[in-house]
Amino acid sequence: MESSIVGVGVGITDRFRAVVEEKAPRIEHLAPRAQRLDVKVTHRTYRNGHVEDHTVELTVTGKGPVVRAEATDADKFTALDLAVDKLCEQLRRAKDKRVDARNHPRGPKFEKGTGALEGIDVEPASVDVLRAVATGEVPIVNGEAEEEEYTPVVIRTKEFGPEWMTVEDAVDRMELVGHDFFLFIDVRTDHPSVVYRRKGWDYGVISLTTQAQPAAELVS
Repeated sequence: MESSIVGVGVGITDRFRAVVEEKAPRIEHLAPRAQRLDVKVTHRTYRNGHVEDHTVELTVTGKGPVVRAEATDADKFTALDLAVDKLCEQLRRAKDKRVDARNHPRGPKFEKGTGALEGIDVEPASVDVLRAVATGEVPIVNGEAEEEEYTPVVIRTKEFGPEWMTVEDAVDRMELVGHDFFLFIDVRTDHPSVVYRRKGWDYGVISLTTQAQPAAELVS
């Protein structure tokens, strides 16, 4: 695995390069398909008595999704240790998920003997509910909640090419890059979607239904 080290506002010493080379096999062991490790060290000096710090960002690229992790500390060697620990933990979780997926395939499973459907959170509607729907007895609530006026503030804008994948793959990609959300296009529906992290190990997904804009009315 090749490695590249760059410094922003700080010089890269031979000792720091040697420490990176010592820790690279630990990363390569968890990511055998990785081809390159990029290390970026950023030095910041604050005024008003704040202690200066170093941010170390690690990026692993190769045959597979990109994996990133970063950490900040007053000492760049400590920041490197923290970033490597984060990166290895993300790689370890991804590896455990792959093993679990092989041993316990995802998706619904139909048992021919019992006729049971497992692996899907669906509860059949009762006869009374079906009858109420058919006769129109199910109440329909109309109304729109009033929303306070809100003006978003754009801090930074990024553009990425669309990627089609399943929700499960999107969750894995989100874990690998260490973010709290991941934007993708659901391969099952072709809808733009976002998976996001909830409390604990729960995840959520938000999708947009793709519909054409209404045609503008012609003014005579």
